[in-house]
Amino acid sequence: MKFTTRPELSGTFGMVASTHWLASAVGMKLLEAGGSAFDAAAAMGFVLNVVEPHLNGPLGDMPALIRVSGEGAPVSVCGQGVAPADATIKHYRDREGLAMIPGAGLLATVVPGAFDAWMVMLRDHGRLSLREVLEPAIHYAEAGHPLLPRVSATIAGQAEFFAAEWPTSAAVWTPGGSVPEAGALFCNPDLAEFWRRLVEEAETAKGRVAQIEAARRAFATGFVAEKIDNYLADACVMDGTGARRRGVLNGQDMAQWSATYEPALSVSHHGWDVYKCGAWSQGPVLLQCLQMMRNDDVGQMDPMGPEFVHLTTESLKRAFADRDTYYGDPDCADIPVQKLLSADYADQKRASITDTASLDHQPGAIPGYEGQAAAYLERLARTAPDAGLGAGEPTMAHLVNRKGDTVHIDVADRWGNMVSATPSGGWLQSNPVVPGLGVPLNSRAQMFWLDEGLPTSLAPGRRPRTTLSPSLALHEDGRALAFGTPGGDQQDQWQLVFLLRYAHHGMNLQEAIDAPLFHTGHLQASFYPRGIQPGHLLIEPHFPKATLEALQDKGHALDIAEPWTVGRLSAVSRAADGIMRGAATPRLMQAYAIGR
Repeated sequence: MKFTTRPELSGTFGMVASTHWLASAVGMKLLEAGGSAFDAAAAMGFVLNVVEPHLNGPLGDMPALIRVSGEGAPVSVCGQGVAPADATIKHYRDREGLAMIPGAGLLATVVPGAFDAWMVMLRDHGRLSLREVLEPAIHYAEAGHPLLPRVSATIAGQAEFFAAEWPTSAAVWTPGGSVPEAGALFCNPDLAEFWRRLVEEAETAKGRVAQIEAARRAFATGFVAEKIDNYLADACVMDGTGARRRGVLNGQDMAQWSATYEPALSVSHHGWDVYKCGAWSQGPVLLQCLQMMRNDDVGQMDPMGPEFVHLTTESLKRAFADRDTYYGDPDCADIPVQKLLSADYADQKRASITDTASLDHQPGAIPGYEGQAAAYLERLARTAPDAGLGAGEPTMAHLVNRKGDTVHIDVADRWGNMVSATPSGGWLQSNPVVPGLGVPLNSRAQMFWLDEGLPTSLAPGRRPRTTLSPSLALHEDGRALAFGTPGGDQQDQWQLVFLLRYAHHGMNLQEAIDAPLFHTGHLQASFYPRGIQPGHLLIEPHFPKATLEALQDKGHALDIAEPWTVGRLSAVSRAADGIMRGAATPRLMQAYAIGR
């Protein structure tokens, strides 16, 4: 059965894919100008800050997986900032009276991480100057870009609140007091000036690397940090609970943090070595599922049939229970990641899957970690089951409590370099604009818990366990694959379905992306208010009627989505002979793959 609505692209020069056509066009332009995949990805990321401000911003977060030609296994780039020094459970509980961190507002902010991650990547692997990388984003911020309908709608939904409570946001997003119309040219002169000043200060140094280092200093200890510090010293603004509160981030927190490289986690599956970021992300969820399914003859299952959907969903339920019990920042907590990814542990989890949909939330038993399992079940018991799915980072109109989302970038260049990056945070609707910068702070701290003793407990210097989850995979035949999607808790669910269909069912990239998707809400949402939906399975209506009926018979609580509304996947691949391929979702008619 074919679902292709766009042809799979191919070429030998370069391949880019992203969640917005302008970003993809810019990425291709930089490849043609002699830039590497890292130059193109960074330029695309900065353009996405401009054209999709409801989905990401330069004061947000950015994990990436990169493959450097000739340097072996892919590595992770961590652009996930940490909790500020004054972000303690005692402060949030005792002084602020909170039992849960709000999904919006200044207390939801961690150290901005995206910008430094892009700079570290450019410094070490780029070819072009900082000016060349930032110029397209400066142009679109200054001269304007056609405003997406979803951006206009997001601003319209917040306009009254901005005017009453966040005047710095009103000045940027409703210039002249009016909501900008969809399709009209929209400018952000403060953001353009922010980046122009960064470039100008950088160019006081001589040489490409020295200029990038100067830009990093200007951000972490210079005028950017100074503007954020000055604003937060006095700001007391309405947050997601309906109360006015001050933040705890300051310039010293920014000065003490920098982006890092880390070894990626990986498992082997059906000829592929699949790589994900560490347990500070949700990436190991996908790896755990691949391990659980490694002995199943997935290729003999109908990719549109109930057995495939059921096994995938039940594997995800078990991996997410482990995510919410055991994952966290390995620099600050003991994370049993090797046990979680081991074959014997996966076999135990697989043995618990029956022909009936599970309604349990049961993490795997790991000796020495019984307290974490008990704490997870206690948190579930005090969470309202109808609080909503993915409340802080939904992607599609069928999800609830839309507050922000994510973008994604995949790039392959002629030299064999590859990037998979998932920038997010700094959403226009989740924090007020910092005066003089034209963009808001992030709200990633909402993923911490205000309970002591957990790997995800709020603590100074700790990374929140983010949902952001780029992917890279290498096949034994020499193919390399970069892929990913926005979507909060759904990111690794959609990516798993895509990868299984691509690896086992002979679909090309575009067919695997276009085929109907599904995901479960049978997990504790990562975003405020951290809701659960036991047994939930959201599924696109293009599955055969017999499949939907069989899934209901198995006990899944089906939620039939509107057509073409689930997932925003993109992917690029490079074969051993240099042929590159790319694909992007037709859903929302916004994402594009470009290559030549």
